[in-house]
Amino acid sequence: MPFTMPAETHKQDRVWMTFPREGQTLGDSMAEREAGYAAWTAVAHAVARFVPVTMVVDPSERARARKMLSGEIEQVERVVDDFWMRDAGPTFVHDETGALAAVDWIFNGWGVADWTSATHDRGMAAFVAGLAGVPVVPSLLVNEGGGIHVDGEGTVLLTDTVQLDPGRNPHADRARVEAEMTRTLGTSKAIWLPKGLTRDYDMFGTRGHVDIVATFCAPGRVLVHDQRDPSHPDHAVSQEIMAQLAAETDAQGRPLEVIALPAPDRLTDALGPVDYSYVNHLVCNDGVIACAFGEPEADQRAAGILSEAYPGRSVVSVDARELFARGGGIHCITQQQPAARPS
Repeated sequence: MPFTMPAETHKQDRVWMTFPREGQTLGDSMAEREAGYAAWTAVAHAVARFVPVTMVVDPSERARARKMLSGEIEQVERVVDDFWMRDAGPTFVHDETGALAAVDWIFNGWGVADWTSATHDRGMAAFVAGLAGVPVVPSLLVNEGGGIHVDGEGTVLLTDTVQLDPGRNPHADRARVEAEMTRTLGTSKAIWLPKGLTRDYDMFGTRGHVDIVATFCAPGRVLVHDQRDPSHPDHAVSQEIMAQLAAETDAQGRPLEVIALPAPDRLTDALGPVDYSYVNHLVCNDGVIACAFGEPEADQRAAGILSEAYPGRSVVSVDARELFARGGGIHCITQQQPAARPS
């Protein structure tokens, strides 16, 4: 039975998230932990303006979640390891009748990262699929939702350093990965980017997730992270990726229009070059939940570009610095459940 993954702009019935729990990702100090809780909560409330939100909550955090989350956000209890729903959760697809199904990639903690465990999260996709009442599409590919972006018309963006990572798929090659994308997502053309942003290869990184680098805002149109400061290592990365995509065509044979999303001005933090990226936003029905980084001019410029890229949708910016400090952004902590497609 053929499956197809719709574009993120397709109508959605729900967005899934995971509430943070104490551990290495959240932080050692009370101040760090409180900042993390607040960041996840702010994103949930922003998304809930446009689509229902279900939050998976570890039993140890039930009291805190009840206190911080509004009543409009549904809460379900389950033991969790980490709290990046995009990656541990399912990738929703349509079957040939338009009904919903959920791809269950193998999740091994971003290539068996030593700062996390996949003991519980490897079952998150099947758990969410069960709550959503949809069948599971099993896959033998180690992959995460942040490692793919589709246009809904046959094209998928990938990176060599994720899908071909020896810690994920040591025996895979491009052909095998593409065949699995065709089987599970219905794609007919894969565009392989060589790598992700520099910070993504540090301790809490994913080693190249595409959802911080580039995303389709519409068929034939791709938003790309643009680090314009030559002193930042991502300047060369973004220039290379923009040049590559500008020379590409999609699955329908259309030349890609590349839309640059300039990075904010801040270049470093205490750990080195930052990877602050406005590409890591979530489209949810009539809204776009955008990252903000405490730089009004840059944040407003990005919101304006996103507003033009997604006409008719309201752009809501949420401070994402505490998310990026832990290795991801707004797109990384959310997973959209599209509506069924009329048969």
